[in-house]
Amino acid sequence: MKELCWLFLLFALINKTNAEKRIVVAQDGSGNYKTVQEAIHAVSDFSTSKTVIFVKKGIYKERVVVDVTKTNITLIGEDVNETVLTYDNYALRLNSTGKALGTSRTASFYVYGAGFSAKNITFQNSAGPVGQALAIYVKGDQAAFFNCRFLGFQDTIYTHGLGSRQYYKDCYIEGTTDFIFGAGTVLFENCNIFCKKGGRYISAASTLDTTRYGYVFLKCKIDGDAPENSFALGRPWRPYAKVVYLYCNLGNVISGNGWDNWQNPANEKTAYYAEYKNTGPGYKRNERVAWSHQLTDDEAKIYTKTLILNGWKPKSL
Repeated sequence: MKELCWLFLLFALINKTNAEKRIVVAQDGSGNYKTVQEAIHAVSDFSTSKTVIFVKKGIYKERVVVDVTKTNITLIGEDVNETVLTYDNYALRLNSTGKALGTSRTASFYVYGAGFSAKNITFQNSAGPVGQALAIYVKGDQAAFFNCRFLGFQDTIYTHGLGSRQYYKDCYIEGTTDFIFGAGTVLFENCNIFCKKGGRYISAASTLDTTRYGYVFLKCKIDGDAPENSFALGRPWRPYAKVVYLYCNLGNVISGNGWDNWQNPANEKTAYYAEYKNTGPGYKRNERVAWSHQLTDDEAKIYTKTLILNGWKPKSL
């Protein structure tokens, strides 16, 4: 009998330890905290269980950092259009010592902790068209975003992490120049990529030569208010950039050439840019640069969610 009691207590403790924790953020004081950063600070370090932070409607102007010790956090907004996390730093803004911030220090939201996810949140940099200004900087592994909006101009999303796997599903992403950039392995599925006036390039991947997958756009819609034939699908920030678009609808903002070598012909020998069964007025396969690729059916088989994300299976929120 004693043994059964101890087993019962053990299972209860395990369930309590692994139970999902919930926190509410509301600016009017009706939740646990008034700011998102306060809620994140309240999460236990290196938690193995999920912490759900529900954010009520509001414009939260704060610079938020999910530290490397803050793991397995899920951020859920009350309404994607009315739950806005924003800040207005930009690369040329001077810090307290009189030095420019630089690109990496401009993000409104930083993700260092592993296992982060978000749904129904708008991440914004509100500095305007003033050069590099990040809405979000993601370095942590297994970061997933569902039905989120990413608003900015140049350098909206920095997928920084080497070896970081990231997943964006049903998201809206806008910008002007290099507004999706970095070294992470990232799958964008069923996203709306919006090319704004004044820009020229969607992606600027810096994939390592030892990394099999860089950016993969799957069943995405590419459009915008930029002039016709004004945008390239990508240019290589580093020589071994890897970017592939599959089953995407390309609007008339995409140029016939499709890709750019960043004014360096040597990049044409190392970067890997490819397309497969895209559609729309911007899909002009016969006009694409000669060093890009149109995948065969066999070549396209390696672009599955399981292979791209190396076994990680993001769960819908």
